[in-house]
Amino acid sequence: MPFEQPGNSFPGSAFYYLEDAPRAAAGLEETDLAVFDMSGTGETEASELAAARNAGPAARAFMASGAGISKARALQCMTNAIYYEAASEAIGGQRAVAQVVLNRVAHPSYPNSVCGVVFQGSERTTGCQFSFTCDGSMRRKPGAGAWARAQRVAQDSLSGTVYEPVGLATHYHTVWIYPYWAPSLDHIGTIGAHRFYKWKGSAGKPAAFRARYSGNEPAAAARTRNATADTAGDTSAPDPVALANAYEEARLKAVAEAERSAPAQPAPSYSARVEERGGDEIFQAENLPDSSGVKPEYANSGRWINDPAKGQ
Repeated sequence: MPFEQPGNSFPGSAFYYLEDAPRAAAGLEETDLAVFDMSGTGETEASELAAARNAGPAARAFMASGAGISKARALQCMTNAIYYEAASEAIGGQRAVAQVVLNRVAHPSYPNSVCGVVFQGSERTTGCQFSFTCDGSMRRKPGAGAWARAQRVAQDSLSGTVYEPVGLATHYHTVWIYPYWAPSLDHIGTIGAHRFYKWKGSAGKPAAFRARYSGNEPAAAARTRNATADTAGDTSAPDPVALANAYEEARLKAVAEAERSAPAQPAPSYSARVEERGGDEIFQAENLPDSSGVKPEYANSGRWINDPAKGQ
């Protein structure tokens, strides 16, 4: 297909080759839809298994909350991300994209809503977190069959399905590009047309993915274009390394503050009888017998017998 030619594609470009109104799309089964196969072998699960060996711990299941309108918006935003990022990929590739979105929702470095993550930085001309939100891709009407397929994957992910092959991945890019930040992250594996990464250090550990989902979804649409959003002081599309460093700095600060604020434990108070016996010293185990107390006849206990005939 045309988008497979190096130099003639960009992230999200695959959807341009989908029909506006696929013939009899509503009646197609999942296996009848065109599926991108990177290997050309038809074995779409092979790369998933390879990635699973490098993924590490799996993410926690997403727990949906909030009013019905927020749940509808979350579904719309997730479907947009899956469709425009991986419309022509196998189910595994689409689930991987969905899991990255949810991993970001669970991390304090990103917005704590699905739509907030998907459309982060969309007011920019460049630098949005997901390129389809600011490069004009959404002006094209989705194909009915492919949209329904992406929506089913989105619903599964928002219902608690965890895609383990990508673990706690928070970043990915297409196989046709190599962004500057790639060497600074841990590569998990390639699934479909994307290479997936997780943070190194504390930012990529399971303990970091504990942010609570807000349950309050903003509008399921790109933000209004802001003429000042591309200024140097704007941080709506931060560098992955800068995010990891900021997380580590905040973590160390929180640990230090917790240690300073921890109340000092008062000295133990003993009864008069215990004080007469020595007070706190009798509980410090400072007068235990040492190894020199072993009797001579037992000094060689446990050693191999040199001469079995003599028993010595």
